[in-house]
Amino acid sequence: MMNALERRSTLALSSIFALRMLGLFMIIPVFAVEGTSYQHATPALIGLAVGVYGLSQAILQIPFSLWADRFSRKPLIVFGLLLFAVGGAVAAMSESIYGVIIGRAIAGAGAVSAVVMALLADVTREEHRTKAMAVMGMSIGLSFVVAFSLGPWLTSVVGISGLFLVTTVMGLLAIFMLLLVPKTTRHHRNFEQSYVKQLKSVLKMADLNRLHFSVFSLHLLLTAMFIYVPSQLIDYAHIPLAKHGLVYLPLLLIGVLFSFPSIILAEKYRKMRGIFLTAITGVILGLLVLVFGFTSKYILLLGLGLFFVAFNVMEALLPSWLSKAAPIQSKATAMGVNASAQFLGAFVGGTLGGQLLMLHQTAIGWSILLFIAIFWLGMSFGLKQPRYLSSLVLRLPPEQDTNMLTENILAVHGVEEVVVMAKQNVAYVKLDKRVLTDDGRQYLTQLFGKDLAI
Repeated sequence: MMNALERRSTLALSSIFALRMLGLFMIIPVFAVEGTSYQHATPALIGLAVGVYGLSQAILQIPFSLWADRFSRKPLIVFGLLLFAVGGAVAAMSESIYGVIIGRAIAGAGAVSAVVMALLADVTREEHRTKAMAVMGMSIGLSFVVAFSLGPWLTSVVGISGLFLVTTVMGLLAIFMLLLVPKTTRHHRNFEQSYVKQLKSVLKMADLNRLHFSVFSLHLLLTAMFIYVPSQLIDYAHIPLAKHGLVYLPLLLIGVLFSFPSIILAEKYRKMRGIFLTAITGVILGLLVLVFGFTSKYILLLGLGLFFVAFNVMEALLPSWLSKAAPIQSKATAMGVNASAQFLGAFVGGTLGGQLLMLHQTAIGWSILLFIAIFWLGMSFGLKQPRYLSSLVLRLPPEQDTNMLTENILAVHGVEEVVVMAKQNVAYVKLDKRVLTDDGRQYLTQLFGKDLAI
């Protein structure tokens, strides 16, 4: 079970993610219509105003994550959230579509998704990482549904400029949520290298690249689906646009119910690879149902339900697997590449979804998405089962030089990382039990002056 510190940190960091995503997603269902009121607005510029946020996110995730592996993570998150808030304010004060584009680009420049995930990995033990990442994934999914339900109503109350101002408020609220997360100092075996070499070393890892392709494919399919499916819910299920949130919410909750048993199987019984491949198969089955049954209301909802179940499982597993597979000293860098792939997938998915709408051939559109999912499954078969580290939660000995203590701990073969929370007088020692020797166990016992349950 998570301890109080882990629960508090998970809640705070998930809230930061959700507040950012809520501010982003609320714009999507209304801007195609409301954006025409801006000076110089054209369909192409309205599309750019919506998409430029994801593009700047994709470009800047990697620089932010490279810095996060060298410097303290919390100040970088604050800086990114301030950019997000400033961008919302610029868009809110703009009367021209060009001002909105600039504001959205500034907001997207606060590309700290990977840094938030890396900080969550720091303050949670390895064996509870999947639970924490699952909560974060569910917060993103819930923010999506809430945003699509709340955005149109809120726009009718405060207008499109007011909606941008709401995103600014959410960015500032997210900064205050960061106060609930403890200050951490990371210590690991030092592999000093240049930024370019650090990035190259991450990009050369085959399993990480398969995970990057996975998140790209998942969010490509998700975004394309949410552009492609609303018209079908109206035409075939006879559900008006204003009530689509009532469709997505129960489907999301069903997905959440299925994701928890999957997390237990993946983590406790070390079946992550099997659950991962099963989830991709679930995506394929959902799309297959949609190819052949989209004209029927209940079969359409069944296909969407299968997709949502698989999506929630993948959202929970992907960050956890990534944190296990990434090198300790380059964890944020790997997460930054992954986040860039995610936003690039959303950008491509949005573009593809629009093209599929223009086909006016629904079965062919679903078939194209099905082919992408099948290709994704084929690419994922090469994944190897991740290694499983364990974590010790230890009280720091009184009147002990913390730097000297961490150096001594890291000298033990099998210890990978030590995360110190000085204010709480606690350290997480992350180690591989299969590598740790009896001598190493005895040495750690001597350092902390008590028997350790290793």
